[in-house]
Amino acid sequence: MALPPFAADTLALEARSLLTRVMRLQPFALVMPMVGAARVSDAAALAVEHYLSHGQRELRQRIREYLRWLGTPQGRSATPVEAGRRFAFLKLRFNAAITQFDIFADALSVRSEVGNGVWLGGLDVAAEDALRLEARVFEMPPVITYLDRGHGAAIRRARTRLPGGGDNPAAIIRIPRERMVGSGIAASLVHEVGHQGAALLEIVPSLRREIQARQRWSRSHESAAWQMWDRWISEIIADFWAMAKLGIAATQGLLNVVSLPRAFVFRIAADDPHPFPWIRAKLSIASGSFLYPDPQWTLIDRLWESFYPTRGIDPQRIALIEGLEATMLPLVRLIAGHRTRVLGALPLIRAFDLASRRPQQLRRIFRDTRGSVRALQSLAPTLAFAVLGQAKQDRRLTPEKESRIVAELLTRWGLTRAIGDARTAHSQPKAAAA
Repeated sequence: MALPPFAADTLALEARSLLTRVMRLQPFALVMPMVGAARVSDAAALAVEHYLSHGQRELRQRIREYLRWLGTPQGRSATPVEAGRRFAFLKLRFNAAITQFDIFADALSVRSEVGNGVWLGGLDVAAEDALRLEARVFEMPPVITYLDRGHGAAIRRARTRLPGGGDNPAAIIRIPRERMVGSGIAASLVHEVGHQGAALLEIVPSLRREIQARQRWSRSHESAAWQMWDRWISEIIADFWAMAKLGIAATQGLLNVVSLPRAFVFRIAADDPHPFPWIRAKLSIASGSFLYPDPQWTLIDRLWESFYPTRGIDPQRIALIEGLEATMLPLVRLIAGHRTRVLGALPLIRAFDLASRRPQQLRRIFRDTRGSVRALQSLAPTLAFAVLGQAKQDRRLTPEKESRIVAELLTRWGLTRAIGDARTAHSQPKAAAA
């Protein structure tokens, strides 16, 4: 049965309606109200606009091709089923384009909020610094941060598949509102950046192979522990990245997240990629003690165990905990010395500037600067967060003053980048004319 004229006309009207709605999608530069300091970086803005415009242009082309096809002899002789099937696929592509648009719209619209928008501009700068390594072994993708409800941070990594197809042009990091604003926000931010960094270094697959090898030749109770480390390694690497960048501020932020009722702290869920809270905190402390030796780690370790003693835990979990504690330091050493194809001969520990994050160095910086925002602004953002975290640990910085300093730093970082981008854009025509 050939396609009746009424059916063809109906499908054409619906296709034209899709085309009209696609044409209504405007660039974010035209629809997102925000002050200059709240803007995402030029690289992020260009990457997102280019990606979306390319997808929308391809969709418009497909819709026009479908409309032309309806008017051809082949289209007129097609069955209603065939014509409807082609339209249904167009509608799926349209829905995917809208979904992708909304992903970035959700991330950008919050930047119109007074205060929060500018702070997000500063968090973008901090996230970019958190991804930067001493050895420049990969090309850094643009980063966009945004606020959302809930208690957990998350990342949609760059160069991963988006709904409907296509690679994400920028790393999009969700920060929970309850973390704004203090040095604790750095731990959540840098942990998520760590997921992106680990993917760029291709570290998880190769590290997993080494852990599985340890599991095969270990004794039974330690073998079970290595099996759990294998399950959790993606989150462990992200925590290690945060520690390497932030020092004790990483543990402070983590303890704030995992300080839950006792039942949850010792709950081991088979489907959870995170280590259960008690052992996750212990591993953070062990990593900090390995990277930045200092008596403070023993103090924090005892404090955590006093809050959550293991007495009363069933024998099966006690056996697992003992195996995890026995293999904890070997795991940290394995991670620190791990090499990947991307790193070449360089072990992971050498990719970070650990010397500047040593507790004695952080204490010296805070003592010399007296917590001056102007002085801290001149530091790399993650180093500034590390200095504040150490000062807070040493009881030289109150939470109230810390919040004021972090808010001011985020504002200045966002403003400084906005001014720098504006100067660069202003100088380009002159350079071209010259």
